[in-house]
Amino acid sequence: MTAGTTRDQITAAADRLFYERGFEATSFADIAAAVKLSRGNFYYHFKSKDEILAAVIARRVDTTRAALDTWAAAAASPADGIRSFIGMLIANRAKIMRHGCPVGTLCAELAKLDHPAQGGAAALFTLFRTWLADRFAALGHGADADALALHALMRSQGIAALATALHDEAFIDREVEALEAWLDALPHPLPAREPTPHLDEETARCSSSH
Repeated sequence: MTAGTTRDQITAAADRLFYERGFEATSFADIAAAVKLSRGNFYYHFKSKDEILAAVIARRVDTTRAALDTWAAAAASPADGIRSFIGMLIANRAKIMRHGCPVGTLCAELAKLDHPAQGGAAALFTLFRTWLADRFAALGHGADADALALHALMRSQGIAALATALHDEAFIDREVEALEAWLDALPHPLPAREPTPHLDEETARCSSSH
């Protein structure tokens, strides 16, 4: 097993444990046991839990970017891309009911700890926010694109938080349906057309002569 592969396995195990148990409640020993490494071998790859946290956040950023790229490529329209984001609540509802939203729970915990990495974790929300805003702008909501993106994020986080508390799949289904209805009810004006370039008289005469 190469050093890179071992480091990746440690990061993947830590990612899962931080999500399921929380960052503070997960120890070095927990992560080492998950990948079946001795503490000596473990310390060869990571010297502190904060180093592991940084690797986990970087992994989540890469995973999020890959998901956003996939949604964008598969979407027939900007609205379809937004529906892929909303549908994430359905696709991951079993995990969400057990452990909450992986982004929201990590950000909340790091904020409570006043941990220096909280800004890095919040960058995951920024990825979603920017991507959603681009979709809303493509639908013609340039001035309101960022506000609409934040609204979609806010509602998805609220659904995830209550789903964890209520353990109610029907609640998730209803709220996702309502969020999709909100999207469908938005006016979808066409993006502004680019102005036609002005032709000077000489250029116009040359064009008309052909």
